[in-house]
Amino acid sequence: MNLEDHLGDILRKGRLAANVTPEVAARAAGLSAADFATLEATGKSAGRSNLAALAAALGLHPAKVAGIASGWLPQERDLSQWLELRWMQTEKDGILVNNYLVWDEVTREAALFDAGWSAEPAIALIEANGLQLRHLFLTHTHDDHIGGMAGLREKYPKVHVHTNSPTALPQQRNRPNDFLQLGSLRITNRDTPGHAADGVTYVVGNWGEDAPFVAFVGDAIFAGSIGTGLQSWDLAKQKVREQILSLPAETLICPGHGPLTTVGEEKAANPFFGVA
Repeated sequence: MNLEDHLGDILRKGRLAANVTPEVAARAAGLSAADFATLEATGKSAGRSNLAALAAALGLHPAKVAGIASGWLPQERDLSQWLELRWMQTEKDGILVNNYLVWDEVTREAALFDAGWSAEPAIALIEANGLQLRHLFLTHTHDDHIGGMAGLREKYPKVHVHTNSPTALPQQRNRPNDFLQLGSLRITNRDTPGHAADGVTYVVGNWGEDAPFVAFVGDAIFAGSIGTGLQSWDLAKQKVREQILSLPAETLICPGHGPLTTVGEEKAANPFFGVA
């Protein structure tokens, strides 16, 4: 699976976060304006670029940018150690979005993390495994993450929605230090705004057999990149550092787009963090 953001996407996000104009970035890279525009649009450039100088100008980690340019990918994950975790993808208008289902093996009670574009894949998994959907945890309320909500609530009218949205009913809003038991699984929440004002990360533990924590992060962080700072770039990076990269290195990161990764891999390879 390819990264959600290619090299050009990462450079563009870095440039916007640093408030650097395309002209200044092009000069730092030693490229013409046209070649730099191509680099941002495609991740490739017809001209020879000075990526180290460009990364430094954009506040990105030069060695990690070089790693992305050389084809870095996170390790492919074997999900078998998390016996009750499933990864789904739905697509609309060329946008592929991830969502995830977990359940307790004994009680068969299930929780869904984000609704995706449509409810059908989640419903099919729930029915096939004889589960009872108890909870829907929303990482944020952008359309691609909540498109399937209507179908889910029609099928499972008693499902409890958890969100940081200020427009939600009081009983649906996450509270600091809240935790929820789904059978043996323990679910907590951490505020991760920046991409979205209502951004939240859910951390699930107690999987048994020493399986690491799993963090459902929405669009706060992707493998090798971050979500667009629609609310605030600085806040987005700060919250990722404080609330996600502070988790144990082996923690599995389940993002809203792109491949799965881990805290350790992102600390080692994500150009937005650990800037020299």
